[in-house]
Amino acid sequence: MKVVLVHPEIPGNTGTIGRTCVALGLELIVIHPLGFDLSEKSVRRAGLDYWKHVQLTEYESWGAFLDARSPREDQLFLFEDDGTGGSVYEPEYPPDAYLVFGKETKGLPAEVLDGRAARTFYLPMRSPHIRSLNLANAATAVIYQAMRAYLE
Repeated sequence: MKVVLVHPEIPGNTGTIGRTCVALGLELIVIHPLGFDLSEKSVRRAGLDYWKHVQLTEYESWGAFLDARSPREDQLFLFEDDGTGGSVYEPEYPPDAYLVFGKETKGLPAEVLDGRAARTFYLPMRSPHIRSLNLANAATAVIYQAMRAYLE
């Protein structure tokens, strides 16, 4: 399983998600442009001394990622606040899944979402007072749910 961050903006979120990836032995893929430099102290601070262990791969664009990885559509799981494919609790995630998250302020770009409504899932929120969750929190919740069948 792999975690894909498309155009992340906040270094602390990427660092925290990287730390989760290290904990679970997952590759972290980041798609440029980024809102920060991966060498920034804030990325390393959030990832603590674990950042050096992150299996990190970078791609210059979504198209470059698709060209290099050639993921099957059934491997792609996109996450948005208003995902129309259902709740994150519904799919069975294969071990070769790509869990794809967008930038903190705007979510996933149209080029990623186009034609993939059925592959777009949401994390349920019960309160009407919350529009969205912090990216690192949402990603961690989704990652653990997706991996539940593969964890002890």
